[in-house]
Amino acid sequence: MAGAERERRKLPPALPLATLIGRELRAGGSERPALRYGHAGFAKRGEDYFLVKPDCLRVPGDPSTAFSVFAVFDGHNGVSAAVFSKEHLLEHVMSALPPDIGGREEWLQALPRALVAGFVKADIDFQRKGEVSGTTATLVVVDGFTVTVASVGDSRCILDTQGGELQLLTVDHRLEENVEERERVTASGGEVGRLNLFGGQEVGPLRCWPGGLCLSRSIGDMDVGEYIVPVPHVKQVKLSSVGGRLIMASDGIWDALSNEAAAQSCRGLPAELAAKLVVKQALKKCGLKDDTTCVVVDIIPSDHRLTSPQLSPKRNQNKLKSLLFRRRSHSSVGKFGGKSASIGSVEELFEEGSAMLEERLGRNLSLKAASPPSRCAICQVDQEPFEGLMEENGGSHCSSPYAPWGGPYLCLECRKKKDAMEGKRPSCSTACR
Repeated sequence: MAGAERERRKLPPALPLATLIGRELRAGGSERPALRYGHAGFAKRGEDYFLVKPDCLRVPGDPSTAFSVFAVFDGHNGVSAAVFSKEHLLEHVMSALPPDIGGREEWLQALPRALVAGFVKADIDFQRKGEVSGTTATLVVVDGFTVTVASVGDSRCILDTQGGELQLLTVDHRLEENVEERERVTASGGEVGRLNLFGGQEVGPLRCWPGGLCLSRSIGDMDVGEYIVPVPHVKQVKLSSVGGRLIMASDGIWDALSNEAAAQSCRGLPAELAAKLVVKQALKKCGLKDDTTCVVVDIIPSDHRLTSPQLSPKRNQNKLKSLLFRRRSHSSVGKFGGKSASIGSVEELFEEGSAMLEERLGRNLSLKAASPPSRCAICQVDQEPFEGLMEENGGSHCSSPYAPWGGPYLCLECRKKKDAMEGKRPSCSTACR
């Protein structure tokens, strides 16, 4: 999160990631908690998909580089975009990381930028297929106690921490509720309004026209317009050593349950049962009006793995509840800043939601493992940069219809995508005047 935003929200300065990791190690804590996860759902249209990959490695054969990935995709107008994203989104994110990236700290710092590039690349590749399907996408990367969430659409992810404190890790990109997104869409050339019935009566939620989509960000949806962008909101947080619970779900859940209701409905239950109960509660309240999918992930300190055969299932359940959701005493509530954060607290490391690629891809360029200057920051294709596209060239000859920009190198196709998302149209005659 930018310094100005932190000041506006009266938050203390963010601590460097290395400081937080070092703090855990000095305290004797483990950076590799145990993960317990579960998923559940009911299909109305069959357009929801999810992804569970608990055994990923940054470096093949090196277990110290392990991380886990969980995702929810809520498709619309068919399943193609959701299936494509489930199969390829993570691959595109990983390919956007610098090839010779260093240790864990650099990987976690580079991850937010790679998520942006990966989402945009997945959108470009899917639209090449010529299909009009679209999907939300919420992708969660868990590395130790550090959680990074990238999302487009309204498949929400919440974090339930010590003492029942909830944090929303995503932003709903719904035109009805998100004023900033409405303003961005209209400024880019889109039209926002409700469905007009015969006689001029307006009904339903706000939609983007043409197409009638209720969302302002998604993957796919080539028939709606480029102002429906695939640039994700990204948030990265560092949990304390007591861990926490992630609940991610499609809007079939969140249209029925509030964040608090979803969290409260499953506290004290193992992750697999928790996911089933969240779905059950949503169906009990509203019925099966939409696809409902829920993924629950418990991040548990490794010294409390709950695998002891001496513990009965009921005692296991009570132990898990006490670990993750017991109430804090007044003496345990600490302060941020110069002193260590209290047990159960969460450090916010990064948050950015701008739809402008220049702001998103221009970050973290000071990393030692920066991409080669002739490699596109989105599609990762190596090619000779052409005059007029890279700011460093500084040439005035109009060899392309695009003016120089301050971000990293983009190939022609990705530059077209960027300008279209921002409502810009190339004009060589204007650029050459």
